[in-house]
Amino acid sequence: MPSRRRRVLAALTVAPLGLTGLAVLAPSASAASPDLVISEAYGGGGNSRATLRSDFVELANRGQADVDLTGWTLRYYSASGTTPQTTSLSGQVVAGGRYLVKQADGANTSLPALPTPDATGTVPMSSSGARVEIVRPDGQVADRLGWGAATTAEGAAADATSNETSVARTDVCVDTDNNAADFAVGAPTPQNSSTTPVVCEPDDGGEPPVDEPETIAEIQGSHHISPFDGSKVNGVEGVVTAVSPSGFWLQSTTPDDDEATSEGIFVYTRSTPTVAVGDTASVDGVVDEFRPGGSSGWDNLTTTEIVSPVVTRTGTGEVPAPDVLGEDRVAPQQTIDAEDPKSVEYAEAAFRPDRDAIDFYESMEGMQVAVRDAQVVGPTGYEIPVVPGSQVEATRSSAGGVVYGGYDQPNAMRVLVDDVLLPSGSLPDADVRDRLPGLVAGPLDYSFANFKLLATQVPTVEDGGLEREVTQPQHDRELSVASFNVENLAPSNDQSKFDRLAGQVVTNLRSPDVIAVEEVQDNSGPTDDGTVDSSATTDKLIAAIESAGGPTYEAHWVDPQDKTDGGQPGGNIRNVLLHRTDRDIDFVERSSGAADHATDVVADKKGAHLTESPGRIAPSSAAFDDSRKPLVGEYRYRGERVFVAAVHFSSKGGDDPLFGRWQQPVRSSEDARHEQAREVRAFADDLLAADPQAKFVVAGDVNDFEFSETSDILADIVEGSGSKALTDLPRTLPESERWTYVYEGNSQVLDHIFVSPALATLDTKVGPFRPGKGQRPAFTYDIVHTNSPFADQDSDHDPQVVHLDLKK
Repeated sequence: MPSRRRRVLAALTVAPLGLTGLAVLAPSASAASPDLVISEAYGGGGNSRATLRSDFVELANRGQADVDLTGWTLRYYSASGTTPQTTSLSGQVVAGGRYLVKQADGANTSLPALPTPDATGTVPMSSSGARVEIVRPDGQVADRLGWGAATTAEGAAADATSNETSVARTDVCVDTDNNAADFAVGAPTPQNSSTTPVVCEPDDGGEPPVDEPETIAEIQGSHHISPFDGSKVNGVEGVVTAVSPSGFWLQSTTPDDDEATSEGIFVYTRSTPTVAVGDTASVDGVVDEFRPGGSSGWDNLTTTEIVSPVVTRTGTGEVPAPDVLGEDRVAPQQTIDAEDPKSVEYAEAAFRPDRDAIDFYESMEGMQVAVRDAQVVGPTGYEIPVVPGSQVEATRSSAGGVVYGGYDQPNAMRVLVDDVLLPSGSLPDADVRDRLPGLVAGPLDYSFANFKLLATQVPTVEDGGLEREVTQPQHDRELSVASFNVENLAPSNDQSKFDRLAGQVVTNLRSPDVIAVEEVQDNSGPTDDGTVDSSATTDKLIAAIESAGGPTYEAHWVDPQDKTDGGQPGGNIRNVLLHRTDRDIDFVERSSGAADHATDVVADKKGAHLTESPGRIAPSSAAFDDSRKPLVGEYRYRGERVFVAAVHFSSKGGDDPLFGRWQQPVRSSEDARHEQAREVRAFADDLLAADPQAKFVVAGDVNDFEFSETSDILADIVEGSGSKALTDLPRTLPESERWTYVYEGNSQVLDHIFVSPALATLDTKVGPFRPGKGQRPAFTYDIVHTNSPFADQDSDHDPQVVHLDLKK
């Protein structure tokens, strides 16, 4: 498994603060210390992201009598230290009571203070790990706690903490002399002597109460959150199905008859487990709902785990056969979550594995699952997205992927085959349409907002024969305009990237007349040195195109202001317009605009023209803060004026993931793109108001779908709008061809070309004029699939091209 940061666990022994003068009985247990124990330690006080200003150590009296603290001390050691810092204690701790020792304050003294301390020291404690000891008047250590990297502890050290978390005893009545088993990490909950006593039942020498063992199905429950979250469990039995460097998966050999409850669970040992695949084991520990990604994974679901385990090997057994997805269990194909109301934390929603894929996969979390003859629906990246080889009812792409054709039509049956249990780099390259023959099996896990099949053997790949597409040649009378996101192109890239991109331009796109190029970086690439010019980048690309047998191109752009257009820091990403110099096309250059100056539209006797070419559209608008500004240029093609805008709207970063904690997912990034679309649309309206027959092409990476509101704004499909429409060309294609990008098994449109009414005859507001027999259309449009379905990519986007018959 990847490195893991423990989820916050609430302390389990906090008594209600509203009760006073009452003793609350807790279960008895055999004890190493008969009276005082350390119940909590916190060293992040006053630090960044801390919730309290001071470090502290909390003590608890688990005995039946009050303890006089005269002569008692508290000793603190660094994680590997041998010399203590000592704090004297005084007063008493009543039976079942708490005692709070305040230590040093951190830098941020504006944070909340501790409850009134019972003793005060000056020790600056470590926020991640250390050792503390309670010492009796005779010098004997009554109790010891080591956590994090502590080299001395009772048994194994408890988990490490952070500025935001403490380490707390999960039950003050239990002291097994194993810090890892007795303590859990969670939010700090300091208590002092005013806290209601929690008196433990005395050990009368009789038979201890029976603690019935729990089953894996009971722990997992029929929901996303375990009913045992934060509680101790014991005697959890099963067979080891897979092992990672930090734990193992345990699966029941006596499953219940409820498909909603998983029979598998991950046991987090922190270090290499002492059990192997095929061993049977009994596990005691604490149930933890772990959220992958720590503080940066706030939108992930949690996985149910057993932490701080005590593992007893009981023999050997047969590993259960995996549930084969698509055969033994069939996922809802295009419904991740049908819950209403929307935008609630998913743990609060109804649990419907029969209806919702997010619940379907949760019901098998930690179990052995498999896919047979799986179909690859996304190229190898960190994982291989696949769907079962059985019948898939969703719309398939022309390459064999699954088309994301609406917010209610995600590829919900997909699962990602991951290699974290295999040697690094084990996953073979696979393209869309390839197949993984036979069974690929392993435990079902969750990370980075996706359910993943952790393969225990390297899968083989059967070639599906997918080849990079080549578009049809243009007719002599046609003007061809393309769009191509070249993914952070900089002079420092290997020459092979320039050569391969040039090959796509010449061979696959047939050397278009005009290319709107996105993600061109400045001459120093990601080096943050104030450079903004990109002539070295474009010169290198143009030279590579010529070397590939293509024509000479000329580049035009407007340098951005340093670090104002987003993208890779220091790269000063921008849009660039390229045009061929060997065809009847000329760039009309008019006082190239400054980065913060907008070009305007003016009319003359021949129609509309730009005040600045190349120019930027609304560069000072708040819509384009820290984002790429649209570039527009004016051309002459065989006497016709043509305007081309290259756009690259804000990314979808920050949106809720499809299989995330919040359902339905909130697409917060849309707001910025809507505003950007309105600015470009306003420019189009100005151009068409000046000349209703203006020939205008908007091309580029819109970072949104053809069915999105962003596209609707540009295409004027927004209800109630009375202005003329641009035609969104991806919508004119068959559904199987509507994709320019493949993300986590979803083939989707992010790149668009829009054309003005003079370039497309419309019979409705959607779709082009359909020519009769013997007629040619006013345009032909093609998304040229050369990158997105392939593991060996030159860019993560596919280019697109339109051939425009200006006489039509």
